[in-house]
This record gives sequence, C-alpha cells and structure tokens, in this order.
Amino acid sequence: MQLSITAMIFHAGPIGQLVMLTLLIFSIISWTIVVMKARLFKKVRLDSEDFIESFWNSSNLSEAYAAASDYEYAPQAEVFIAGFGELEKINKIRNRKDENRRAETLDMQLATMDNLKRAVRKAATQKVNQIGSSLPFLATTGSATPFIGLFGTVWGIMASFHDIGQRGSASLAVVAPGISEALVATAAGLAVAIPAVIFYNFFSNKLDEVDAEVSDFTNDFLNLVERDLMSRV
Repeated sequence: MQLSITAMIFHAGPIGQLVMLTLLIFSIISWTIVVMKARLFKKVRLDSEDFIESFWNSSNLSEAYAAASDYEYAPQAEVFIAGFGELEKINKIRNRKDENRRAETLDMQLATMDNLKRAVRKAATQKVNQIGSSLPFLATTGSATPFIGLFGTVWGIMASFHDIGQRGSASLAVVAPGISEALVATAAGLAVAIPAVIFYNFFSNKLDEVDAEVSDFTNDFLNLVERDLMSRV
C-alpha cells in the first residue's frame, strides 16, 4: 500500500484528528503572520528610506513635518511627528511666559529637552512594538507545536497497544497501521514548528535592524534640536 497522509489522518481517532486540527490552525495563523510581516517590513524599509531622504533635504523642521504624514509605515516619521508636536507645546509655553521671563540660560533651555526626549523615545518604543506585534505567536508556535504533535503520537501509540490487547496479537500487520498513523502527528508538529522558528528568527533580526535605525534617527533629531538651542544662547 502506498503511503497516504490524508488517509492516515482520516483513519485516526478523535484525539488524533483534534491534534491535527489544532496544528492546522497554528499553521494557518503562522503563515498569515509571515505573509503580513513580510509585506510590512518591505513597506517599512521603503518608507523609512524615503522619509530619511526627505527629512535631510528639508530646509526646516516645519517643511519636514508637512511631509512626514506621507510616510505611514516609517517609524522615524512617527518619532519626528511626536517630537515636533512636543516642540510646539514647549514653544507655546515659552511664548506665554515671554512677558514675565528674562533671558533663559543654556541649562534652562536644555532642561526642556527632557520632555522632548521622553516624547520621542516613547513614540519610538510604541512604533517598534507595533511593527513587532504577532511575532511572539511564531515563537509560541515553534515551541509548542512539536509537543502537541508528540502528544498525538503518544496517544495514538497508546490506542495501538490497546488494540493489540483486544485482538491478542502483536504482529506487524496489527501494530504498524496504528503506529504509522500516530507518527503522522509528530511529523505534522515539526512541519508547523520549523518554518515558524525560521521566520521568527528572520523577522526578529529585521526588527532589531529597524530598532537600531529608529534609535539612530532619534539621536540625530535630538542632537539637531540641542544644537539649535545652543545657537540661540
């Protein structure tokens, strides 16, 4: 008889079929995440490159801010928008105090940078976490599905030994079908887990690269603002 995985699944018991159904659900969700993340990281890369070029080619921050909303998937754009908004709030507070305020010292001006740093770093963390959402499910799939498959195998082997006891025969013809059907669960668990682990590591590295690029831009933006403050003193 030729090996037929489909026939083995349909001939398996209720527990074995439940295990296979669970693995199928894990597989569908995992591959959906893989496809979505592949598209997302591509859009993030393209938008980030375009925004960085647009930012450094802008004559001032207002011009860069006007263009930032066009780069929906660029985390640097989100960081800049948050930082620019915080700068506007700081400037409004300063303008209201102008009548009662004398010249600010450099330390006083740089003290306002704390709020700006918190705003941009919060925006950076939120955006990176948003990009990396759903990746933990791939890690869970990679670690859990082999054991789910193993559970199906163990259960199938127990059922085979039960059949042996009922029939009173331990011949290969009696044992082999049940054992082979049980081992399909282990193979299915590995088939679901291996791609999930590979893509989890791949996308995790991509996310680390995005995080490093966002961190570099954040530092450059903060340095730019600090130099502007220092030039006004």
